Amino acid sequence: MQKNMYFDYFGGDCFAAVTEGDTLVEFHLDSANASDISGNIYKGRVVNVLEGMQAAFVQFGQAKNGYLAAGDIPAAEGAHVSERLNVNVGDEVMVQVLKSPIGTKGARLTMNPSFVGKHLIYLPGTPFLGVSRKIAEEEERAKLLMLAEKLRYEGDGLIMRTNAPLADLKTLRTEAKYLRGLYLSAIEAYEDASVGDLVYRDADVHVRLLRDFEFSEIDKIYIGSATVYRRVLELMKRVGKRNMVVQYDGEREMFDFFGLEKQVQEILSPRVELKNGAYLIFDKTEALTVIDVNTGKFIGNTDSLEDTVFETNLLAAKEVARQVRLRNVGGIVVVDFIDMEREEHRLAVAEALREALKTDRAKCNVSETSGLGLIQFTRKKSKDDNTVMLTKTCPYCRGAGTVLSDTYIAFKIKIALKNCFAEGYENAIVELNAGIFAQILSRRMFSHTLKNSWKDKRIYMVPHKTYHEEYFTVRGDNSNVLHLPDTAKLLY
Repeated sequence: MQKNMYFDYFGGDCFAAVTEGDTLVEFHLDSANASDISGNIYKGRVVNVLEGMQAAFVQFGQAKNGYLAAGDIPAAEGAHVSERLNVNVGDEVMVQVLKSPIGTKGARLTMNPSFVGKHLIYLPGTPFLGVSRKIAEEEERAKLLMLAEKLRYEGDGLIMRTNAPLADLKTLRTEAKYLRGLYLSAIEAYEDASVGDLVYRDADVHVRLLRDFEFSEIDKIYIGSATVYRRVLELMKRVGKRNMVVQYDGEREMFDFFGLEKQVQEILSPRVELKNGAYLIFDKTEALTVIDVNTGKFIGNTDSLEDTVFETNLLAAKEVARQVRLRNVGGIVVVDFIDMEREEHRLAVAEALREALKTDRAKCNVSETSGLGLIQFTRKKSKDDNTVMLTKTCPYCRGAGTVLSDTYIAFKIKIALKNCFAEGYENAIVELNAGIFAQILSRRMFSHTLKNSWKDKRIYMVPHKTYHEEYFTVRGDNSNVLHLPDTAKLLY
């Protein structure tokens, strides 16, 4: 089955998706304002050296200077560990964040960077070979260390991760080459950077997804940003996969053109329709997520109610696995399947759920069916689920429900504007909520597009204090004279 990735950028945020066939299986919204900067690499400058603490403080573009311990500074050849504080005030250094700033404490930094892949951790300039502690069998560890010796670049190190035994030599060699490519790209960016500039962002969703998938599994990678396209293309060139990278520059918004936006919208619905007429209901609480399975319009293909229920539950098990991955549901999940009388049917449904969850990159543990017919499983939580990322607390009902976030509403306006211009209009008039308009102006959400692909277009925005935040209209007008209200504003 064809598997594609999509990366689109808007207002500093990244919208990412993974599809299998035409079906959306993963969606990610990464905000440029995310507080977690661990793994990122910056160009810094040493501003203070404390011999007594065997540490230095580094200015690297954040509100607070970072802490650099002597043990995280490469030692000169032949030097003792106690002699590692070989930096001086004013030195420019490339530093990676080991730990993000918390409260009043600045970030913990290192000058010994590492690049994490699915099977390997690449350590440039650190000639160390290691194996994950989770691999306990001595013979397996020895075998992996010998393999690491074959894969390493001279002067560099490798750590074989838990998944390493599952990969063949070709896959491991390709990944090692890819991780080295990330390092070389960071070095190139560092040379041209100013102090405080970010030269490698570990949190970039395209970096995380590419390191978590086998390259052989991916058919195409569509990218809506010219800058990110060039960056990813250079990485893929180094592993001989440049042909899979495609820059999308169509007239319509990428997510709209590929039919992804409609599927993203469905994430927000508590009801999920199954192909046979049955449906699921999602109910999220603070502690857990409950999923209820209902037969709905499905009446079955036999005279047996038990068979009808069994068939529905099997279909529901596969969809539950897809939905928790798509919605990025974390923590405890309880599934209330329709009651079945036969023990073999109950066991088969539980097994079907286990099998379907095996395709999930997040760790899932399925428990036995309870006496009430409930199946409980846990899914590792890595960040907020997508309903939290795509919505905010409703200002109208004061927390009883949610509305779309400002970013997502503005993104939908961008889709409508692209469609408007694709139809041949040179001017567009947008009528929208005054608060959303203020956000678009203050965050300069459309500035990049206006300077480039829309530089010959004119967008007029008419704010309305009485409009619901989610409501807006977009219309095109090629008239020589535009009739606009006094409140209309020419965007930027």
